[in-house]
Amino acid sequence: MDTLTKTSAHLAQNIEKLRASKNLSQLQLARLASILRSTLTNIESGMGNPSLANLIKISSALGVGIEELLSRPRTDCHLVKEKDIPVLSRNQGQVQLYKLLPDKIKGIEIDRMELAPEATMGGHPHFDGTKEYLVVLQGEIKIHVAGETYIVEQGDVFAFPGNQPHSYWNMKKTSSIAMSVVIPVPVFV
Repeated sequence: MDTLTKTSAHLAQNIEKLRASKNLSQLQLARLASILRSTLTNIESGMGNPSLANLIKISSALGVGIEELLSRPRTDCHLVKEKDIPVLSRNQGQVQLYKLLPDKIKGIEIDRMELAPEATMGGHPHFDGTKEYLVVLQGEIKIHVAGETYIVEQGDVFAFPGNQPHSYWNMKKTSSIAMSVVIPVPVFV
């Protein structure tokens, strides 16, 4: 396959994927880009040879640069090697937070928490409408939230409002490990 054919195929796949991610029909995207639907259909089929003006119009309508339209399509998969996982050190190195969510998604966090023996850590209140789920994988963690104290043992799941001030305490003489998942919770009426 020659370079022109590959680039046309990349362009077709990228436009179709971006259009679908924005829930746009071909007609809607064509109108946003101020081009004919038949022109867009031809480009998405991989058979078109669009002008620079049409590429600019389409990229603008999709909110991306032209290079994103022409580059090799991105995969939806993302492998982060252990050595590349961001780690935050808290409480003078007594607590390690491994930030496990590689994508920035507002209101959502997934962290692995490792608390040294007898370590404490103040939690930061999250957005209103979020809920935090803590699963203790090893050891035991005491959580203080909303004026109450809870003991979460290995294998337990503790759910609490994420927007409340909270703190964690490893009461054991050995390390404790937990997973924390913070997600926005829809309000059902």
